[in-house]
Amino acid sequence: MDTLVDDSSAKLARRIRLEREARDWSLADLAERSGVSKATISKIERDEVSPTAVILVRLATAFDLTLAGLLLRAEGEAGRLTRADDQPLWRDPDTGYVRRQVYSRPDHPLELVQVELPAGRQVEFPASSYARVRQAVWVTQGELTIHEGGERHVLTSGDCLGFGPPGPVVIANESHLPCSYVVALARN
Repeated sequence: MDTLVDDSSAKLARRIRLEREARDWSLADLAERSGVSKATISKIERDEVSPTAVILVRLATAFDLTLAGLLLRAEGEAGRLTRADDQPLWRDPDTGYVRRQVYSRPDHPLELVQVELPAGRQVEFPASSYARVRQAVWVTQGELTIHEGGERHVLTSGDCLGFGPPGPVVIANESHLPCSYVVALARN
């Protein structure tokens, strides 16, 4: 199984630099477009620090990619069939959540992601994360709280929430047990 945090952090660092250079952007340009500091981007590109999910989403959005699209480019192209052992994993260094890229292809509008969120942890995403995607979250185990704009949704195993218009989102596991959920994303 390919694990970005263990096996491919250098690939991700290189991909971010390549995406920036392909657009002929300086570190300052990417910092301005993403809201991530030049120093942080530089450390990420040199593979000195592992970016958090929030930072990766901001960088991907600046490149007009989804998080899955950026991770897929870092790992290389995949075929139509994605075997379980070949699905890339990524662990957020801040929250410890594990993200499995179940399915993603640049020529297909659908992406599937499985996430395991540890107890008592949360991830915050800016509205820009949802500007070019529609998504639904399906909880497969545990309890998940989603703060979307001014709304608070508590989902338990089997519940599914389709996201509304783009807005800031906090995905939280406020329980004492781990939570697993699947995210289905469709590019606009």
